[in-house]
Amino acid sequence: MLSKRVIPCLDVRAGKLTKGVKFQGNVDIGDPVETARKYYDDGADEIVFYDITASAEGRGIFLDVVERVAKAIAIPFSVGGGLSTVADMRAVLLAGAEKVSVNSAAVKNPTIITQGAEAFGSQAIVVGMDVKQVPKTDAVPSGYEVVIHGGRRYTGLDALAWAAHCEDLGAGELCVNSIDADGTKEGYELNLTRLMGETVRIPVIASGGAGNPEHMYEALTVGKASAALIASIVHYGEYTIPGIKEYLHGRGCKVRLR
Repeated sequence: MLSKRVIPCLDVRAGKLTKGVKFQGNVDIGDPVETARKYYDDGADEIVFYDITASAEGRGIFLDVVERVAKAIAIPFSVGGGLSTVADMRAVLLAGAEKVSVNSAAVKNPTIITQGAEAFGSQAIVVGMDVKQVPKTDAVPSGYEVVIHGGRRYTGLDALAWAAHCEDLGAGELCVNSIDADGTKEGYELNLTRLMGETVRIPVIASGGAGNPEHMYEALTVGKASAALIASIVHYGEYTIPGIKEYLHGRGCKVRLR
């Protein structure tokens, strides 16, 4: 059995680490480079970095911040935000990332997934999905809809159908974020995560809602996720990565201990 991964997420706005609730009310809380280094030292399995306003602002990602984070850590590093071409992906990988994450751009131009996989390998292509629960319709039979541009634009895409399509196009991993749970610290959207794990064969990262290690355990077991993304609970010092991993290990969840 592969070890489950604990992945801190750095949401970055204008070069500063930021955090909000349900994609609103973001406040700046620190320096992403210093924070990434701390989480690396603490035993994080990977780091995820999102430039959260790049797509909505129609600009490219801040490569200088990516470069500085990459130099500060020696674990896999995934970067997303404003990536819409293979050239954008290449620039981020050359800046030091091991993976690129596409979200809004993939919805607008799904071929970018295949182009990226062909250029850099599926293992380097993560499709990020921001998902909101909606009434079930013929177009969205699961009741989960993909939303892009930082939660600002509904797409009409059923999240499960989109996940399966992304896998077919060559995505190597999915990061599934529940907008409804994001930043609430009330637990992951386990039904969404479980359905995703049953729909695709590639790894699924659960995102949105972690409030304590038990929530992570639930996502990694009941939710069938391969990894759990965390933010608020470590950003604000409520829990530490070593403490989280010890808890998961004690519950019989296989994780990489130092």
